[in-house]
Amino acid sequence: MDVLELLESAGLLAPGAAADPNDPTVLEIWDLLAHDGWETVLTLLEEPGTNPPIPPRTWADLATAAERLHLPHSAAWCHWRHYEARHDLVIRAELTLLPAGEGRRKTPFAGAGVMRPLWDIGQRTPDGGPNLAVGFLWVEHTPTLGPGERATVRLLALAPDRWRDLRPGDRIAMHEGRPVAGTAVVLEARRVYGSC
Repeated sequence: MDVLELLESAGLLAPGAAADPNDPTVLEIWDLLAHDGWETVLTLLEEPGTNPPIPPRTWADLATAAERLHLPHSAAWCHWRHYEARHDLVIRAELTLLPAGEGRRKTPFAGAGVMRPLWDIGQRTPDGGPNLAVGFLWVEHTPTLGPGERATVRLLALAPDRWRDLRPGDRIAMHEGRPVAGTAVVLEARRVYGSC
């Protein structure tokens, strides 16, 4: 089954014209896929409109298809979305890293989900200290993020249940070792298939 058939069988694409004027057509999707625009395609397909949320199994199939087409970035993105869908949690935030002279980080890091810093998400240990949680980091729309820079990021919670109390507007801190490496304001914290 090719990618378009997979999307159609999942009910994500109408074979003819778009069902809603804002929904992409099959030809538009094909053009994006032909130019390795998987992340854009998948973002379009998950936008509110007539499209239902993409189920975890479909994300896994899309990851496999991207791997077969030797598209590692797209495969990583589909695996990321599979994890979000499987754990029914999407967290997006606006992250600002400390400048190079103020934090430990001196160089940019790759933004495609390879960083897994610790986060102070407001929970406390029995002695009152921060109970840090691991959360992988995906920087949206840019390949790297460096000291002093700001970007919208997605956070993938290693223990999703610990992150379910986050709400838009919450401030959280990123740690790479002991000192704070950056601060983030939660933009979105929601269930994929309902509301938190």
